[in-house]
Amino acid sequence: MTARRRQANRQAELFSRSKQPVIAIDPNHRLVQVTDELDWTELQELVQSIRMSKLKSEAGRPPQLRALTGALVFRSLRRMTYRDTEDQIRHYAPARYLCALTESEWTPDANTIQDFEQLLGENGVKRINEYVVKRAVAEKLADPQVVVADTTAQEAAIPYPNEMRLMATFVSAVAIACKRVGGALKGFVERAGRVFKNAKRKLREFRLFGKSRTKAARLRMMAQMATVVGEVQKKLGQAFVHASRQKLRLARHRKVAWTQAAKLHRTMQTLLPQIRYWIRTGWVAANKIVSLQLPEVYAIVRGKVGKAVEFGLNWGITRLRGGFLLATLAKDKRELVDSKFAVRAVKDHIQLFGKAPKAYAYDRGGWSRGNVAELKKLGVAEVGLAPRGQAKWEVSGTTKDKLVSERAQVEAGIGTIKCGKYGFTRPAAKSVDTMGVSGQRAVLGFNLTKLVRGLAEQRGTVLVG
Repeated sequence: MTARRRQANRQAELFSRSKQPVIAIDPNHRLVQVTDELDWTELQELVQSIRMSKLKSEAGRPPQLRALTGALVFRSLRRMTYRDTEDQIRHYAPARYLCALTESEWTPDANTIQDFEQLLGENGVKRINEYVVKRAVAEKLADPQVVVADTTAQEAAIPYPNEMRLMATFVSAVAIACKRVGGALKGFVERAGRVFKNAKRKLREFRLFGKSRTKAARLRMMAQMATVVGEVQKKLGQAFVHASRQKLRLARHRKVAWTQAAKLHRTMQTLLPQIRYWIRTGWVAANKIVSLQLPEVYAIVRGKVGKAVEFGLNWGITRLRGGFLLATLAKDKRELVDSKFAVRAVKDHIQLFGKAPKAYAYDRGGWSRGNVAELKKLGVAEVGLAPRGQAKWEVSGTTKDKLVSERAQVEAGIGTIKCGKYGFTRPAAKSVDTMGVSGQRAVLGFNLTKLVRGLAEQRGTVLVG
Protein backbone atom coordinates (compact mmCIF):
# COMPACT_ATOMS: atom_id res chain seq x y z
CA MET A 1 0.00 0.00 0.00
CA THR A 2 1.58 3.30 -1.09
CA ALA A 3 1.52 6.30 1.20
CA ARG A 4 -0.47 9.32 0.04
CA ARG A 5 1.59 12.38 -0.95
CA ARG A 6 1.19 15.02 1.70
CA GLN A 7 0.08 18.43 0.45
CA ALA A 8 2.11 21.54 1.27
CA ASN A 9 -0.98 23.05 2.89
CA ARG A 10 -3.31 20.77 4.88
CA GLN A 11 -6.18 23.22 4.34
CA ALA A 12 -6.97 22.78 0.63
CA GLU A 13 -8.11 25.86 -1.26
CA LEU A 14 -11.61 25.97 -2.66
CA PHE A 15 -10.35 27.20 -6.03
CA SER A 16 -6.92 26.43 -7.48
CA ARG A 17 -4.55 29.37 -7.42
CA SER A 18 -3.98 31.10 -10.77
CA LYS A 19 -0.55 30.75 -12.32
CA GLN A 20 -1.03 33.87 -14.45
CA PRO A 21 -0.71 36.75 -11.96
CA VAL A 22 -1.89 40.23 -12.89
CA ILE A 23 0.43 42.93 -11.59
CA ALA A 24 1.06 46.51 -12.69
CA ILE A 25 4.66 47.54 -13.46
CA ASP A 26 5.78 50.73 -11.73
CA PRO A 27 6.26 53.40 -14.44
CA ASN A 28 9.32 54.68 -12.53
CA HIS A 29 11.09 51.33 -12.61
CA ARG A 30 14.60 51.64 -14.08
CA LEU A 31 13.97 49.07 -16.79
CA VAL A 32 10.70 50.77 -17.73
CA GLN A 33 12.46 54.14 -17.96
CA VAL A 34 15.20 52.64 -20.15
CA THR A 35 12.54 51.15 -22.42
CA ASP A 36 10.61 54.40 -22.74
CA GLU A 37 13.66 56.62 -23.34
CA LEU A 38 15.39 54.66 -26.11
CA ASP A 39 14.41 54.94 -29.77
CA TRP A 40 13.91 51.26 -30.54
CA THR A 41 13.18 51.88 -34.20
CA GLU A 42 16.59 53.46 -34.66
CA LEU A 43 18.23 50.73 -32.58
CA GLN A 44 16.62 47.98 -34.65
CA GLU A 45 17.77 49.66 -37.85
CA LEU A 46 21.28 49.87 -36.43
CA VAL A 47 21.26 46.21 -35.34
CA GLN A 48 19.86 45.13 -38.72
CA SER A 49 22.64 46.97 -40.56
CA ILE A 50 25.25 45.25 -38.39
CA ARG A 51 23.58 41.90 -38.94
CA MET A 52 23.38 42.29 -42.72
CA SER A 53 27.06 43.25 -42.91
CA LYS A 54 28.01 39.89 -41.39
CA LEU A 55 25.48 37.47 -42.87
CA LYS A 56 26.05 35.67 -46.15
CA SER A 57 22.35 34.93 -46.64
CA GLU A 58 18.99 35.83 -45.08
CA ALA A 59 17.71 32.26 -45.39
CA GLY A 60 15.67 31.04 -42.43
CA ARG A 61 13.13 32.56 -40.09
CA PRO A 62 13.48 36.31 -39.46
CA PRO A 63 14.94 37.05 -36.01
CA GLN A 64 13.08 38.82 -33.22
CA LEU A 65 15.44 41.80 -33.22
CA ARG A 66 13.39 43.90 -30.82
CA ALA A 67 13.36 41.21 -28.13
CA LEU A 68 17.00 40.25 -28.65
CA THR A 69 18.17 43.86 -28.49
CA GLY A 70 16.20 44.23 -25.25
CA ALA A 71 17.92 41.12 -23.91
CA LEU A 72 21.32 42.66 -24.71
CA VAL A 73 20.35 45.86 -22.88
CA PHE A 74 19.09 43.81 -19.93
CA ARG A 75 22.37 41.87 -19.71
CA SER A 76 24.31 45.13 -19.79
CA LEU A 77 22.36 46.42 -16.78
CA ARG A 78 22.30 43.17 -14.81
CA ARG A 79 25.36 40.95 -14.98
CA MET A 80 24.14 37.35 -15.27
CA THR A 81 24.55 34.18 -17.27
CA TYR A 82 22.62 33.45 -20.45
CA ARG A 83 20.49 30.87 -18.62
CA ASP A 84 19.62 33.35 -15.88
CA THR A 85 18.81 35.96 -18.53
CA GLU A 86 16.36 33.59 -20.20
CA ASP A 87 14.71 32.85 -16.85
CA GLN A 88 14.45 36.54 -15.91
CA ILE A 89 12.92 37.52 -19.26
CA ARG A 90 10.44 34.67 -18.99
CA HIS A 91 9.22 35.47 -15.44
CA TYR A 92 10.30 39.03 -14.50
CA ALA A 93 7.70 41.58 -15.62
CA PRO A 94 10.01 44.64 -16.08
CA ALA A 95 12.40 42.51 -18.15
CA ARG A 96 9.53 41.37 -20.39
CA TYR A 97 8.50 45.00 -20.80
CA LEU A 98 12.08 45.89 -21.77
CA CYS A 99 12.02 43.16 -24.44
CA ALA A 100 8.50 44.15 -25.66
CA LEU A 101 7.10 40.74 -24.69
CA THR A 102 4.31 41.72 -22.28
CA GLU A 103 1.70 40.80 -24.91
CA SER A 104 3.45 37.57 -25.92
CA GLU A 105 4.17 34.17 -24.40
CA TRP A 106 7.38 33.71 -26.40
CA THR A 107 10.80 34.09 -24.74
CA PRO A 108 14.24 33.95 -26.41
CA ASP A 109 16.27 31.03 -25.12
CA ALA A 110 19.82 31.23 -23.83
CA ASN A 111 21.40 29.92 -27.04
CA THR A 112 19.56 32.48 -29.17
CA ILE A 113 20.71 35.36 -26.95
CA GLN A 114 24.29 34.11 -27.04
CA ASP A 115 24.25 33.71 -30.84
CA PHE A 116 22.84 37.23 -31.20
CA GLU A 117 25.64 38.77 -29.12
CA GLN A 118 28.28 36.80 -31.02
CA LEU A 119 26.77 38.01 -34.30
CA LEU A 120 26.94 41.65 -33.19
CA GLY A 121 30.50 41.28 -31.94
CA GLU A 122 32.54 43.84 -30.07
CA ASN A 123 32.17 46.45 -32.81
CA GLY A 124 28.37 46.04 -32.97
CA VAL A 125 27.92 46.58 -29.22
CA LYS A 126 30.31 49.54 -29.48
CA ARG A 127 28.04 51.18 -32.08
CA ILE A 128 25.02 50.73 -29.79
CA ASN A 129 27.01 52.33 -26.98
CA GLU A 130 27.89 55.28 -29.23
CA TYR A 131 24.17 55.76 -29.91
CA VAL A 132 23.53 56.01 -26.15
CA VAL A 133 26.34 58.54 -25.69
CA LYS A 134 25.00 60.68 -28.55
CA ARG A 135 21.58 60.58 -26.88
CA ALA A 136 23.19 61.80 -23.64
CA VAL A 137 24.83 64.67 -25.55
CA ALA A 138 21.47 65.58 -27.11
CA GLU A 139 19.87 65.67 -23.64
CA LYS A 140 22.68 67.94 -22.32
CA LEU A 141 23.85 65.24 -19.92
CA ALA A 142 27.28 64.96 -21.56
CA ASP A 143 29.56 67.65 -22.98
CA PRO A 144 31.78 66.54 -25.90
CA GLN A 145 33.78 69.77 -25.64
CA VAL A 146 35.69 68.53 -22.57
CA VAL A 147 37.24 65.08 -22.94
CA VAL A 148 39.79 63.00 -21.03
CA ALA A 149 41.23 59.58 -21.82
CA ASP A 150 43.26 56.77 -20.33
CA THR A 151 44.14 53.12 -20.92
CA THR A 152 43.24 50.16 -18.74
CA ALA A 153 43.55 46.38 -18.73
CA GLN A 154 40.70 43.89 -18.96
CA GLU A 155 41.86 40.86 -17.03
CA ALA A 156 41.03 37.44 -18.44
CA ALA A 157 39.56 34.73 -16.22
CA ILE A 158 42.68 32.55 -16.34
CA PRO A 159 44.96 31.18 -13.60
CA TYR A 160 48.37 32.71 -13.04
CA PRO A 161 50.52 31.43 -15.91
CA ASN A 162 53.65 29.53 -14.96
CA GLU A 163 55.50 27.08 -17.15
CA MET A 164 54.71 23.90 -15.22
CA ARG A 165 51.01 24.72 -14.99
CA LEU A 166 50.78 25.48 -18.71
CA MET A 167 52.43 22.20 -19.65
CA ALA A 168 50.28 20.20 -17.23
CA THR A 169 47.13 21.87 -18.58
CA PHE A 170 48.18 21.00 -22.12
CA VAL A 171 48.69 17.30 -21.35
CA SER A 172 45.38 16.91 -19.52
CA ALA A 173 43.38 18.95 -22.08
CA VAL A 174 44.84 16.97 -25.00
CA ALA A 175 44.00 13.66 -23.32
CA ILE A 176 40.38 14.70 -22.70
CA ALA A 177 39.88 16.16 -26.20
CA CYS A 178 41.35 13.11 -27.97
CA LYS A 179 39.14 10.72 -25.99
CA ARG A 180 36.08 12.73 -27.03
CA VAL A 181 37.11 12.52 -30.69
CA GLY A 182 36.74 8.76 -30.49
CA GLY A 183 38.03 6.28 -33.06
CA ALA A 184 39.85 8.84 -35.21
CA LEU A 185 42.46 9.41 -32.48
CA LYS A 186 41.99 6.17 -30.55
CA GLY A 187 45.43 4.91 -31.58
CA PHE A 188 47.10 8.08 -30.29
CA VAL A 189 45.45 7.77 -26.87
CA GLU A 190 46.61 4.17 -26.58
CA ARG A 191 50.17 4.87 -27.75
CA ALA A 192 50.55 7.96 -25.58
CA GLY A 193 49.21 6.33 -22.42
CA ARG A 194 52.71 5.79 -21.05
CA VAL A 195 53.64 9.39 -21.83
CA PHE A 196 50.54 10.74 -20.05
CA LYS A 197 51.38 8.71 -16.94
CA ASN A 198 54.93 10.00 -17.02
CA ALA A 199 53.65 13.58 -17.25
CA LYS A 200 51.35 13.08 -14.24
CA ARG A 201 54.26 11.68 -12.24
CA LYS A 202 56.49 14.64 -13.13
CA LEU A 203 53.77 17.11 -12.20
CA ARG A 204 53.06 15.39 -8.87
CA GLU A 205 56.77 15.36 -8.04
CA PHE A 206 57.08 19.08 -8.84
CA ARG A 207 54.05 20.05 -6.74
CA LEU A 208 55.13 17.99 -3.75
CA PHE A 209 58.87 18.64 -3.69
CA GLY A 210 59.45 21.65 -5.97
CA LYS A 211 59.33 24.29 -3.21
CA SER A 212 61.86 22.46 -1.05
CA ARG A 213 64.43 22.17 -3.81
CA THR A 214 66.87 24.64 -5.30
CA LYS A 215 66.11 26.74 -8.35
CA ALA A 216 68.45 24.64 -10.46
CA ALA A 217 66.63 21.46 -9.42
CA ARG A 218 63.25 23.00 -10.27
CA LEU A 219 64.52 24.05 -13.68
CA ARG A 220 65.70 20.49 -14.32
CA MET A 221 62.24 19.20 -13.43
CA MET A 222 60.67 21.72 -15.84
CA ALA A 223 63.10 20.67 -18.56
CA GLN A 224 62.11 17.03 -18.03
CA MET A 225 58.43 17.98 -18.27
CA ALA A 226 59.16 19.94 -21.46
CA THR A 227 60.71 16.81 -22.95
CA VAL A 228 57.55 14.84 -22.11
CA VAL A 229 55.37 17.55 -23.67
CA GLY A 230 57.55 17.51 -26.76
CA GLU A 231 56.97 13.77 -27.07
CA VAL A 232 53.20 14.29 -26.76
CA GLN A 233 53.40 16.98 -29.44
CA LYS A 234 55.26 14.69 -31.82
CA LYS A 235 52.84 11.79 -31.39
CA LEU A 236 49.81 14.10 -31.66
CA GLY A 237 51.10 15.60 -34.91
CA GLN A 238 51.58 12.12 -36.37
CA ALA A 239 48.07 11.15 -35.26
CA PHE A 240 46.55 14.16 -37.05
CA VAL A 241 48.33 13.21 -40.26
CA HIS A 242 47.17 9.57 -40.11
CA ALA A 243 43.57 10.49 -39.20
CA SER A 244 43.16 13.40 -41.65
CA ARG A 245 40.76 11.39 -43.85
CA GLN A 246 38.58 10.37 -40.91
CA LYS A 247 38.19 14.02 -39.91
CA LEU A 248 35.61 14.50 -42.68
CA ARG A 249 33.31 11.91 -41.08
CA LEU A 250 33.27 13.58 -37.65
CA ALA A 251 30.13 15.36 -36.47
CA ARG A 252 28.82 17.35 -33.53
CA HIS A 253 30.83 16.98 -30.31
CA ARG A 254 33.51 14.85 -31.96
CA LYS A 255 34.18 17.57 -34.52
CA VAL A 256 34.38 20.18 -31.74
CA ALA A 257 36.82 17.98 -29.80
CA TRP A 258 39.00 17.58 -32.91
CA THR A 259 39.10 21.37 -33.33
CA GLN A 260 40.06 21.82 -29.68
CA ALA A 261 42.87 19.26 -29.91
CA ALA A 262 44.18 20.85 -33.11
CA LYS A 263 44.13 24.31 -31.48
CA LEU A 264 46.08 23.01 -28.47
CA HIS A 265 48.61 21.42 -30.79
CA ARG A 266 49.15 24.67 -32.72
CA THR A 267 49.41 26.73 -29.54
CA MET A 268 51.99 24.43 -27.98
CA GLN A 269 54.09 24.61 -31.15
CA THR A 270 54.68 28.26 -30.25
CA LEU A 271 54.63 27.93 -26.46
CA LEU A 272 57.08 25.04 -26.01
CA PRO A 273 60.07 26.90 -27.58
CA GLN A 274 59.19 29.89 -25.37
CA ILE A 275 59.26 27.68 -22.26
CA ARG A 276 62.59 26.16 -23.26
CA TYR A 277 63.99 29.64 -23.89
CA TRP A 278 62.99 30.71 -20.38
CA ILE A 279 64.53 27.57 -18.81
CA ARG A 280 67.75 28.16 -20.75
CA THR A 281 68.17 31.92 -20.30
CA GLY A 282 65.89 33.01 -17.45
CA TRP A 283 64.27 35.64 -19.71
CA VAL A 284 60.65 35.72 -20.82
CA ALA A 285 60.32 35.33 -24.59
CA ALA A 286 58.69 38.08 -26.63
CA ASN A 287 54.93 37.68 -27.15
CA LYS A 288 54.83 34.94 -24.52
CA ILE A 289 51.62 32.88 -24.53
CA VAL A 290 50.01 33.02 -21.08
CA SER A 291 46.93 30.83 -21.65
CA LEU A 292 46.29 27.70 -23.70
CA GLN A 293 42.55 28.37 -23.94
CA LEU A 294 42.99 32.09 -24.74
CA PRO A 295 46.33 32.29 -26.54
CA GLU A 296 45.56 35.81 -27.83
CA VAL A 297 45.69 37.43 -24.35
CA TYR A 298 48.99 38.88 -23.18
CA ALA A 299 50.83 40.25 -20.16
CA ILE A 300 50.28 43.96 -19.47
CA VAL A 301 52.84 45.60 -17.19
CA ARG A 302 50.95 48.08 -15.00
CA GLY A 303 53.39 48.69 -12.14
CA LYS A 304 50.62 48.75 -9.54
CA VAL A 305 51.23 47.96 -5.89
CA GLY A 306 50.35 44.31 -5.35
CA LYS A 307 49.67 43.71 -9.07
CA ALA A 308 52.64 44.58 -11.24
CA VAL A 309 51.37 42.57 -14.22
CA GLU A 310 47.84 41.86 -15.46
CA PHE A 311 46.97 39.20 -18.02
CA GLY A 312 44.28 40.10 -20.52
CA LEU A 313 43.54 42.75 -23.15
CA ASN A 314 44.39 46.43 -23.39
CA TRP A 315 41.57 49.01 -23.73
CA GLY A 316 41.40 52.73 -24.27
CA ILE A 317 38.71 54.61 -22.32
CA THR A 318 37.49 58.09 -23.31
CA ARG A 319 35.36 60.12 -20.89
CA LEU A 320 33.13 63.04 -21.82
CA ARG A 321 32.32 65.69 -19.25
CA GLY A 322 29.28 64.33 -17.47
CA GLY A 323 30.80 60.89 -16.96
CA PHE A 324 29.82 58.99 -20.10
CA LEU A 325 32.44 56.57 -21.44
CA LEU A 326 33.53 55.29 -24.84
CA ALA A 327 35.72 52.18 -25.06
CA THR A 328 38.21 51.06 -27.70
CA LEU A 329 39.69 47.55 -27.76
CA ALA A 330 43.33 47.18 -28.81
CA LYS A 331 44.02 44.73 -31.62
CA ASP A 332 47.39 43.90 -30.04
CA LYS A 333 49.34 44.90 -26.94
CA ARG A 334 51.25 47.69 -28.71
CA GLU A 335 48.34 49.43 -30.46
CA LEU A 336 46.96 51.43 -27.52
CA VAL A 337 49.99 52.35 -25.47
CA ASP A 338 49.62 55.73 -23.76
CA SER A 339 51.84 57.60 -26.21
CA LYS A 340 49.64 56.48 -29.14
CA PHE A 341 46.19 56.51 -27.55
CA ALA A 342 46.60 60.11 -26.36
CA VAL A 343 46.19 61.17 -30.01
CA ARG A 344 44.02 58.23 -31.14
CA ALA A 345 41.29 59.17 -28.64
CA VAL A 346 40.91 62.65 -30.19
CA LYS A 347 40.85 61.24 -33.74
CA ASP A 348 38.10 58.79 -32.75
CA HIS A 349 36.21 61.67 -31.10
CA ILE A 350 36.36 63.71 -34.31
CA GLN A 351 35.11 60.75 -36.31
CA LEU A 352 32.14 60.29 -33.94
CA PHE A 353 31.12 63.92 -33.27
CA GLY A 354 32.50 65.72 -36.32
CA LYS A 355 34.94 68.04 -34.53
CA ALA A 356 37.68 67.97 -31.93
CA PRO A 357 36.97 68.77 -28.26
CA LYS A 358 37.79 72.24 -27.02
CA ALA A 359 39.68 70.89 -23.97
CA TYR A 360 41.46 67.56 -23.67
CA ALA A 361 43.46 65.94 -20.86
CA TYR A 362 45.68 62.89 -20.49
CA ASP A 363 48.22 61.74 -17.93
CA ARG A 364 51.98 62.06 -18.34
CA GLY A 365 52.19 58.72 -20.12
CA GLY A 366 50.78 60.39 -23.24
CA TRP A 367 52.94 63.51 -23.13
CA SER A 368 55.45 64.39 -25.80
CA ARG A 369 56.12 67.55 -27.75
CA GLY A 370 55.04 65.76 -30.90
CA ASN A 371 51.70 64.73 -29.33
CA VAL A 372 51.06 68.29 -28.09
CA ALA A 373 51.72 69.69 -31.55
CA GLU A 374 49.54 67.06 -33.25
CA LEU A 375 46.62 67.65 -30.85
CA LYS A 376 46.73 71.37 -31.56
CA LYS A 377 46.82 70.61 -35.26
CA LEU A 378 43.69 68.45 -34.85
CA GLY A 379 41.87 71.44 -33.35
CA VAL A 380 42.19 71.02 -29.56
CA ALA A 381 42.43 74.52 -28.09
CA GLU A 382 43.31 73.55 -24.50
CA VAL A 383 45.79 70.65 -24.42
CA GLY A 384 46.07 69.31 -20.89
CA LEU A 385 48.69 66.57 -21.25
CA ALA A 386 50.46 66.27 -17.89
CA PRO A 387 54.12 67.11 -18.65
CA ARG A 388 57.15 64.99 -17.82
CA GLY A 389 60.28 66.17 -16.06
CA GLN A 390 60.89 69.90 -16.24
CA ALA A 391 58.46 70.51 -19.10
CA LYS A 392 55.70 73.07 -18.55
CA TRP A 393 51.94 72.73 -18.82
CA GLU A 394 50.29 74.03 -21.98
CA VAL A 395 47.42 75.39 -19.84
CA SER A 396 47.31 77.24 -16.55
CA GLY A 397 45.00 78.72 -13.95
CA THR A 398 41.39 77.56 -13.79
CA THR A 399 41.70 75.72 -17.11
CA LYS A 400 44.49 73.56 -15.69
CA ASP A 401 42.53 72.88 -12.49
CA LYS A 402 39.46 71.95 -14.52
CA LEU A 403 41.35 69.48 -16.69
CA VAL A 404 43.20 67.94 -13.73
CA SER A 405 39.86 67.41 -12.00
CA GLU A 406 38.29 65.87 -15.11
CA ARG A 407 41.35 63.65 -15.63
CA ALA A 408 41.06 62.28 -12.08
CA GLN A 409 37.40 61.34 -12.61
CA VAL A 410 38.13 58.95 -15.48
CA GLU A 411 39.67 56.57 -12.93
CA ALA A 412 36.34 56.47 -11.08
CA GLY A 413 34.51 55.50 -14.27
CA ILE A 414 37.01 52.75 -15.04
CA GLY A 415 36.69 51.43 -11.50
CA THR A 416 32.89 51.38 -11.77
CA ILE A 417 32.73 49.32 -14.98
CA LYS A 418 35.13 46.85 -13.35
CA CYS A 419 32.81 46.26 -10.38
CA GLY A 420 30.65 43.17 -10.04
CA LYS A 421 27.52 44.89 -11.38
CA TYR A 422 28.91 45.41 -14.88
CA GLY A 423 31.69 42.85 -15.04
CA PHE A 424 34.22 44.51 -17.33
CA THR A 425 37.12 42.57 -15.87
CA ARG A 426 37.49 38.78 -15.66
CA PRO A 427 34.34 38.04 -17.69
CA ALA A 428 33.12 34.46 -18.11
CA ALA A 429 34.47 34.34 -21.67
CA LYS A 430 36.17 31.49 -23.51
CA SER A 431 37.41 33.55 -26.44
CA VAL A 432 38.92 36.97 -27.07
CA ASP A 433 35.90 37.92 -29.19
CA THR A 434 33.58 37.23 -26.26
CA MET A 435 35.85 39.26 -23.97
CA GLY A 436 35.48 42.20 -26.35
CA VAL A 437 31.68 41.89 -26.33
CA SER A 438 31.70 41.67 -22.51
CA GLY A 439 33.83 44.81 -22.23
CA GLN A 440 31.60 46.88 -24.51
CA ARG A 441 28.47 45.51 -22.82
CA ALA A 442 29.78 46.63 -19.42
CA VAL A 443 30.39 50.16 -20.72
CA LEU A 444 26.92 50.14 -22.32
CA GLY A 445 25.30 49.25 -19.00
CA PHE A 446 27.25 51.99 -17.23
CA ASN A 447 26.15 54.62 -19.77
CA LEU A 448 22.51 53.49 -19.75
CA THR A 449 22.43 53.75 -15.97
CA LYS A 450 23.82 57.30 -16.09
CA LEU A 451 21.42 58.27 -18.88
CA VAL A 452 18.29 57.13 -17.04
CA ARG A 453 19.49 58.58 -13.76
CA GLY A 454 20.28 61.95 -15.38
CA LEU A 455 16.90 62.15 -17.13
CA ALA A 456 15.13 61.28 -13.87
CA GLU A 457 16.94 64.08 -12.05
CA GLN A 458 15.97 66.58 -14.74
CA ARG A 459 12.30 65.62 -14.37
CA GLY A 460 12.33 65.21 -10.58
CA THR A 461 11.48 61.51 -10.81
CA VAL A 462 12.49 58.98 -8.16
CA LEU A 463 13.57 55.70 -9.79
CA VAL A 464 12.72 52.35 -8.28
CA GLY A 465 13.96 48.83 -8.96
